Amino acid sequence: MKRVLCVLLAFSAMLALPVFAQTATGTMDVQWDAGKADCSNEAPRPLQVHRYNDSTYVLRENLCTTYEAPFMYLLIGEAKALLIDTGDVAQAQKVPLASTVMSLLPNVQGAKMPLIIVHTHGHLDHREGDAQFASMPNVQIVGADLDHVKAYFGFQQWPDGVAEVDLGGRIVDVIPTPGHYPSHVSYYDRNTGLAFTGDFFLPGRLIIDDANADRASAKRLADFLRTRPVTYVLGGHVELNRHNDLQEMGSSVHPDERPLPLSKDDLMNLPAELANYNGFYGQSGMFVMYSQTRVLQGMAAAAVVLLIMLVLAVRWMLRRRKRVKAAKAS
Repeated sequence: MKRVLCVLLAFSAMLALPVFAQTATGTMDVQWDAGKADCSNEAPRPLQVHRYNDSTYVLRENLCTTYEAPFMYLLIGEAKALLIDTGDVAQAQKVPLASTVMSLLPNVQGAKMPLIIVHTHGHLDHREGDAQFASMPNVQIVGADLDHVKAYFGFQQWPDGVAEVDLGGRIVDVIPTPGHYPSHVSYYDRNTGLAFTGDFFLPGRLIIDDANADRASAKRLADFLRTRPVTYVLGGHVELNRHNDLQEMGSSVHPDERPLPLSKDDLMNLPAELANYNGFYGQSGMFVMYSQTRVLQGMAAAAVVLLIMLVLAVRWMLRRRKRVKAAKAS
């Protein structure tokens, strides 16, 4: 009887777990262009393309073209393709993003496969390239502001719920992750087990606009992915070297840059790391967390204090000089 009961309990536990198809394999064995200290002569290729597998591509703009050097991701299904983010450069002459992406798409009934362009969030370095696709046929560009994000994906109770994009034989889940930006979303590709987290979670500076929203997003994303296979977590930038030291901000060269992928364990640990964040500035392991708004406000307040001190010092010197002159005159 006990044996039967154990079997029934085990079977019930198996039914309670989500069932996943085997994830499509790929490789992140890639050496990204490191940029140059002097880009005036023989600048490197403006756009680098890495083939993860036959239907998944990672693209990156070069540091010599934009110090942001953002990553973009192209996922190709059986009926549609999805481009996540369009980078920091609008001019096709500088970065041929649109023509490169279209060259990677297969033909469907004599035309290029329909393309949906979405974003992780609305900062310019992730959507400037939209302009290159604006007049192209069979291309839909989803706005990065909150109203467009909620309307397109069908979020009724933002930031709760998870949306889906069906590319034909390939489902991509869309998880709200505001905190860095009000309409930030992360994507999970069931086909490959890749999670795309934009600037919400990346190897480098975690700039947090809303600490409470960011903590809630970290828990939401961790809960969603906890029982799902995660091959790699891929963010919007790399800002660290292989020793997990920050690269110089605004630099056109990243010496000894660390690999892009983070692990599922890294993501699972994020809620605990954010729990100790004070809302202003903090560091936990490889991650530097800060509020850009509060840091700027702090710098402005410090500048005001210094200015007041300078004015008071000048007034004191002028008064002292006046007293000295009066003493000499008498």
